[in-house]
Amino acid sequence: MTSSKKRDITTFIMQTLTIYNSLTTQKEKFKPLKDGYVGMYVCGPTVYSNVHLGNVRTFMSFDMIYRYFLHLGYKVRYVRNITDAGHLTDDASEDKISTKARLEQLEPMEIVQKYTVDFHQILEKFNFLPPSIEPTATGHILEQIKAIQTIIANGLAYEVNGSVYFDVLKYNETENYGVLSKRNIEDAIENTRVLDGQSDKKNPQDFALWKKAEPEHIQRWESPWGVGFPGWHLECTVMSTKYLGEEFDIHGGGMDLKFPHHECEIAQAQACNHVSPVRYWMHGNMLTLNGKKMAKSTGNNILPGEIFTGNNKNLSKSFSASVVRFFMMQAHYRSVLDFSNDAILAAEKGFQRLMDAIKLLDNLSPSNNSTVAIEKWKDRCYEAMNDDFNTPILIAHLFEGVKWINLIHSQKETISKEDLELLKSTINAFVFDVLGLEKESAAGNNSDKLDGVVELLISLRNQARENKDWALSDKIRDELLALGIQLKDGKEGTKYSIN
Repeated sequence: MTSSKKRDITTFIMQTLTIYNSLTTQKEKFKPLKDGYVGMYVCGPTVYSNVHLGNVRTFMSFDMIYRYFLHLGYKVRYVRNITDAGHLTDDASEDKISTKARLEQLEPMEIVQKYTVDFHQILEKFNFLPPSIEPTATGHILEQIKAIQTIIANGLAYEVNGSVYFDVLKYNETENYGVLSKRNIEDAIENTRVLDGQSDKKNPQDFALWKKAEPEHIQRWESPWGVGFPGWHLECTVMSTKYLGEEFDIHGGGMDLKFPHHECEIAQAQACNHVSPVRYWMHGNMLTLNGKKMAKSTGNNILPGEIFTGNNKNLSKSFSASVVRFFMMQAHYRSVLDFSNDAILAAEKGFQRLMDAIKLLDNLSPSNNSTVAIEKWKDRCYEAMNDDFNTPILIAHLFEGVKWINLIHSQKETISKEDLELLKSTINAFVFDVLGLEKESAAGNNSDKLDGVVELLISLRNQARENKDWALSDKIRDELLALGIQLKDGKEGTKYSIN
């Protein structure tokens, strides 16, 4: 295929990409502000605890989207922030970073550093590409103060007792506060919680741009309105527009951020720059565990590190990062995904089938002609991704390719040299470049062998217990424990975890 033909095909694929826009609630043909370039901002973590699996899913969805844009040949500026400034939210009297600093008797920046490192380490294990820019909220205090001054000058914010609030009703006279979440202003008033300092506001639904710091508040900065700290919503407005411009292509995050966070971002940007900041708003859906919302308070929770060790009551064994990534890619980013032991076990089998086929692919021999339609199959793979990044449909097409690989290997189908090269390049591009999966390392392969050895020892221990040979039963358990392998006896049999 000539280079000019390749460029024509790539251009056609770019022109047929559609994205579901939360702002318009429909799929739209993607047309960037500047041809060949994409500006994308994704709300990053508030670094006060270990990153949880639901957050990982959201960031993984946008990592996949970032990868696909790069695969298509776009130049992408991907900005994902770190929230390292404590902010008050609607259901808290103290910000989470300050709370954690007090609990662990550390400086707030020690908390920030500790959990930022954890965040990066976890994402690296899942084979995330780093963003182009990763700005921090504390690194942009001056810009946030300047934005507040602009909003005040434009008559859409007011200062009371050292705090500054956005005037939602005044803004709503000319703009639509609710354009993204589709909430009307009356609902916003009715659903507003009564909080400390609420009496300072003109209207209960007004939100803080700057909050006066009480003496006990740890993170604090000087401002024209006194010592305080910025509002939660403001940092993303400031950092996204600083690095991507007053108007940019894509803003992403979890569905839980649509209101109030993203709604407030739009209002702040309009108040500062008189332009709607984002062309395509994208929102990933939630991850549940065994059909229920994940929550530390109920124990229905799992951390990424626990999946790698298997040290969680919901797991029968450990799983690799690529298996978890494959599991998540099997669901569309806008759909709810339920994590369970059975689901991840099934994903592991599917992942192994895919990897086994890729190993066979390297050893296939071409024939003079093809009995498989590779070109049409490749087109279907792109059609899936161009339909709002539909990874489950893409994976279904990839397994159609797996079927062909096995048939060609068993000499029940034939493939030409040109089609074989196309099959190899397409599968490798989608599996590794777009989905971000990795081939299992030698350590990963040895994990399967370890499973077999431990299961054999569990079987021997069960026989010893049936024979009432308690000494041998205890010896197997204790010596495995000395090696860092803990056996857990339960109603469904004996499981193990690696400590």
